[in-house]
Amino acid sequence: MHKLGRGHRDKLQQFMVITGSSEKVALQALKTSDWNLEGAFDIFYSQPHVRAHTDTKRLEELFSRYRDLNTDMILVDGITLLCNDLQVDPQDIVMLVLSWHMKAVTMCEFSKQEFISGLQALGIDTLERFRERIQYMRSELNDEQKFRDIYNFAFGWAKEKGQKSLALDTAIGMWQLLFAEKQWALVDDWCQFLQARHNKAISRDTWSQLLEFARSVDPELSNYDAEGS
Repeated sequence: MHKLGRGHRDKLQQFMVITGSSEKVALQALKTSDWNLEGAFDIFYSQPHVRAHTDTKRLEELFSRYRDLNTDMILVDGITLLCNDLQVDPQDIVMLVLSWHMKAVTMCEFSKQEFISGLQALGIDTLERFRERIQYMRSELNDEQKFRDIYNFAFGWAKEKGQKSLALDTAIGMWQLLFAEKQWALVDDWCQFLQARHNKAISRDTWSQLLEFARSVDPELSNYDAEGS
């Protein structure tokens, strides 16, 4: 291994374990990202060779393991089995990140195309690789832009089919899940206010505006402008 400081050695080892890459590839990605681990993951997984190295037959076998017997879809029972295989709680936010990668249209459902295309993009074609990618997907929540993308994706993913708005109980559950990750101090107060005063479905505009509010207004509301946009 190259002569590196302890911090760089730890990142190099972590990168190699998660991606299964060689030391040479890991070093190149980390140096290109100026030793930012999340940035290095992005560089690695955006390369065409990751998708090219997935085995289509293995992907088909994975899909068959979880698909519903009566449809060409993975439904609740299949997702529960997948979570058991991955040793992940079905309520874990990483399942939302996975759904975002798969561009899933509906919560608790994966079409064959969504499942296989998403795994190809992640360089996954075995359960072992799937488990290895969990830490990477979790780390993506630390990226401000990716968190915003995942947050915005969650609205359409979580709402009922055919509905324009998100049911209040579902919206509250999603906010608690997302802001547990980003530690917005006012999330519980916000949810309690909605239950007491609002008590109706949440529009996409409200959903989007809350993230901006959480990012720009401090927990004491000292910089909140009631007359502003």
